[in-house]
Parts: sequence; structure tokens; C-alpha cells
Amino acid sequence: MTQKEHDDTEQRIIEVLKTVYDPEIPVNIYDLGLIYKIDLDMEGHVDIDMTFTAPSCPAADFIIEDVRTKVLAVEGINSAEVNMVFEPEWDKSMMTEEARVELGFD
Repeated sequence: MTQKEHDDTEQRIIEVLKTVYDPEIPVNIYDLGLIYKIDLDMEGHVDIDMTFTAPSCPAADFIIEDVRTKVLAVEGINSAEVNMVFEPEWDKSMMTEEARVELGFD
């Protein structure tokens, strides 16, 4: 994978992450600030660290599998690992401006 292909693939990963939602929140997980790390290597393996708004999120397994499935469908991705992390603890300051407006925090 060339550097341009890497950058394009990383952008497509972000685009697909913006199609993943927690069923209880009307904002995608990327704009919520739940994605902490996207680490894509030149062989097409991606490691994603993500969190949830609450550690006991009842939809966690569903959301993680949705992320993994959608990322694996991105052209150029050969494998994907999605890791649930809780450090740092999520707070609403991690959301994009658009997400804060959508949820009435601004």
C-alpha cells in the first residue's frame, strides 16, 4: 500500500465509522468522540481503540461487531481489531461541535 492509498483508506475508515450509531443516541460514534485510535499499517491491518459513553453500555457487543464488519468491508483492509478501552474516560468535551449541537449541549 502506498502512502496515498494508506491515507485514502484511513479516510474511508472514518467515513464508514460515521455510519455506526449507538441505538440510544442519534449521533454517530465518530462524532461522539468514541473512537480513540485508528492505527492502519501498510499491509491493510487496522487496530481501533474505542470507548462508550458508559462502561455498562448494553449495546457494546453489537456496536463493536458493527464497527469491525463495516471496517473489514473497506477496500484495502485485510484484518481489523476493535479494542474496547476506558482510558481516558469519555466525556462530552470529546464530541464534535456538530454532535454537541445535535444533542443540545451547546
